[in-house]
This record gives sequence, structure tokens and C-alpha cells, in this order.
Amino acid sequence: MLGIELPEEDARMAETTRRNITLLQVNDTHGYLEPHPELVWHGAKPRFPRLGGYARIAGYLKRVRSECAHAVVALDNGDTFHGTYAAVSSKGEALVPLTNALAFDAMTAHWEFAWGPAHFKTLARRLDYPVLAINCFDKKTGRRPFAASRVIERGGLRIGVIGVAAAIVDKTMPPHFSEGLRFTNGDKELPREIRRLRQREQVDLIVVLSHLGLPQDVKLAGLVDGIDVILSGHTHDRLERPVVANGAMIIQSGCHGAFVGRLDVSVGNDGVQLERHELVVMDDTIEPDPAMAELVEGVMAPLRDRLSIPVGSIDTALHRNTILDCTMDDLLLAALCHASGRKIAFSNGWRYGAPIPAGQVAMNDLWNIIPVNPPVSTVTMTGEEIRAMMEQNLDRTFCADPFGQMSGYVKRFCGLTIFAKIENPFGSRIVEIFAGQEKLDAQADYEVAFVTAQGVPGRFGRDRRQMPVTAIEALQAQLSDRARDPVTPGRVIPI
Repeated sequence: MLGIELPEEDARMAETTRRNITLLQVNDTHGYLEPHPELVWHGAKPRFPRLGGYARIAGYLKRVRSECAHAVVALDNGDTFHGTYAAVSSKGEALVPLTNALAFDAMTAHWEFAWGPAHFKTLARRLDYPVLAINCFDKKTGRRPFAASRVIERGGLRIGVIGVAAAIVDKTMPPHFSEGLRFTNGDKELPREIRRLRQREQVDLIVVLSHLGLPQDVKLAGLVDGIDVILSGHTHDRLERPVVANGAMIIQSGCHGAFVGRLDVSVGNDGVQLERHELVVMDDTIEPDPAMAELVEGVMAPLRDRLSIPVGSIDTALHRNTILDCTMDDLLLAALCHASGRKIAFSNGWRYGAPIPAGQVAMNDLWNIIPVNPPVSTVTMTGEEIRAMMEQNLDRTFCADPFGQMSGYVKRFCGLTIFAKIENPFGSRIVEIFAGQEKLDAQADYEVAFVTAQGVPGRFGRDRRQMPVTAIEALQAQLSDRARDPVTPGRVIPI
């Protein structure tokens, strides 16, 4: 068979012809529909500008789509339908028309499973775009309840998007999240799907839409060849520039919709090249989209009277932006102690929850702190159980293997001081624990308060009881009575 030899100049042009694509990433919005305070460090001091809001996000997406003559693809990393009163009170359903109006091309998931897989499947059927999760399987049939990938044709390019849902759904989340399902890290499934997309679908670009977390995605890129881009979610990282691992460009764009990630790449015969990356701040310089503003108002207007009720004031800003401890959960834990009469309390190391600047606090702020509003619970634990639980949590936070990092931030607690060697391996991190001024006695019993199974997992402790008071009621009481005896915040002190 004879080949056709192009003139040297035409051959050179064919080799260098490139097509451009803009990828827009929205990750971990956690149900924040309106502008809200977001912590931004300025030197050693925090500032709390009002960022985000679906109207701004919609306005920015609309602007980019109108300005770019080439392909634009918008993707959502999940943690979208849970995290605020508007989201939780409607089990995510109130947000469906809004996310459809954003015209995403695909999403993956994590907290979307909060009301069980059946509810999420029903929710997903109402979306105008697919949920992708190559690593989610039905335990009985082995089939995937959601598609592994989709191919998008745009701007003369074929883009293969593969979704990887949060692998921790069946490992650290409450059991009903994953009923009947199992989740993997995706590293075993991805190579075959990438080959299929490259060979059968003839895609030009492989994009992995992941909710594993940034450390996990860097490892994933190192294990799996052929990935061009990873849009990473879950760990709320604000990346000013992409991380590159095994040829894959990895970005992540904060949380709460305060930022949108923009990644411009060009595709040619010589591969994929980075043209531009921007962490775009959703501040008041972004023109809001009027149609989306109307949709948001339709959701929020019936809730405003309830959510605007003042519940007290604070002298120090509350936030969850630090890994070992934080002021927001110091307040929550103090409320648990006063509601239960216990001196030790635990809550989960959640990352989500917009900051609350010093000053007046409204009911909406309390729902942002703990949107599931669980009952305050009590349990009896031995000192050895407390130590074992915290060793497990420290390992799931700082494990040397990124796939072993399955917690959020360090579990929050009060009434204890833990001295730890963070760099040590599992089982050897905790050097000493004090309960108040006394060393924790491994054999002694300690009365503990907590919220949600993530606060104290079910395998620890005995005599679990739920109190007739919810977490938000406890917070209201805490803020209304500022004369209460102070509760000493718990701290992990690295040594």
C-alpha cells in the first residue's frame, strides 16, 4: 500500500495543528446557593470576603461559553446536593433545577449518597447530565449503578470523561449511605476504560472527574497511564497552579462555590499542552446571571424568615479551615458538653461549613455548622478505646499511603490533650493523652458526648443513648447563655 507524502511545509503544519478546549470545574459546593463568608488568609490573619453563589457561578460559566470560540466543557465533582438547610431539608431535590440550569456535562458524587443509593438514583434521573462513577458497584450483581464514562464531542474534539466517586462512602460514612454498594479506588478499573475510550471511541483527551481527594488523585495518576487531566475534589484544596503527575494535569478549586477552576489545554499530534490555568474567585466582580438569581430566590425566599432568626453573638470568628482543631467545632463541642453534662465530647472532622465572622449569629449559621442536626448522644468509653479511636483517626488523616487517608480533618474533641508524633506509623503516633490534668487511664471508664456515628464509630464504647436535644438546640443554648462555665478545647499537640 502506497502512502501519500505531504509537502514538507504541509506535513509540519499537520503535526503542529492544535485544537483548544476549556475545562471548567465546580467542586464541593455543599449546597451553598448564595454568596457567603469564606476564609482567605492575608499573611497570618484571616479575612472573610463574601464569595460564591450560584448566580455568580452561572454568570461566569455563561461568560466563558460566550467568549470562547473553541470547546468548553463544565464538570461538577460532587458534594453538591448536601451541606446547607436548603439542600438537606429537601434531600437535595430543591437544587436540581439550579444545577440543570448550570448545564454541566457530567458529575461524580460523595455526600449525594446521604439519603441512600435509591434516593440518589432517583435524584440523578432528574438531572440533564450523567452521574459518572467507574468505581461504584452493586454488591449482588457486580454491575455499576452509574455510567463509568461519557464521550463529549465539542469543538472538533472527542473528550472522554471518566468519573471516580468518593471511595470512602462504604468505609467511613454511615452504613445507609452505601446500602447494597461497594466502592473501589478506581485504579484497577481505569486502565481498561482508558484503552476502550482511546481505541474504540477514538477520544482525543482523557479527563478523570474524581472525588477521591488531592493526595489520592496524585497517587492515582502515578498508577494509571494515559490520563491527561484530573479534576480533583473532596479535600477542598485551592490550587493556584496544576499539579503534574505522570503526565496528568491535576487541579482542584476550593469549596462552597467560592471559586471556579478554569483549565485551558490544547490537543495536537504531539500531545496535550497546558495553555492556561486560573483559580477564579467568585466575588462581586463577577456579573451574576439574572435567571439563576431568580431560581435561587425561589428556593431561599420561603426559608428566609426561619433562617434569619438571631441566636446570639460571637467575639471570635468561627471556621473549619485548619486540620488539627478549629474554632467552629470548639463551639459545637462546648455545646455538647453543656447539653450532656459530660466533660469529654467528640465530633467529626468535617471540612464543609462556611466561616462565621465575629458578631451576630443567625439560625442559618447553625444549620451550616451541622446541617444534619443529629441528636446529642452519649456513650461510655474506656481510656484504651479513646486512644484506639484517635490512633485510627490520626492514621486515616495522615497515613503515608494516600489511599489510606479516609478521614476529613482530625476528629474534633474537647476535654482531652493529645501529644502526638504525627510522622510516626499507625499505632505509634499518640505519645500521651491527658483528660483534664490527669493522664488518661486505659482501664477507666469515661462518659462521653458525641454527634453522629462519625463522632464515635459504633465499634467503640457501650451504653449508647440519644438525648432529647439536637445539636442545633444545644448550639442555641450555648450562644444564649454566655455565662456558662468555659469548656477547655481539646488539642492535638505535635511533638
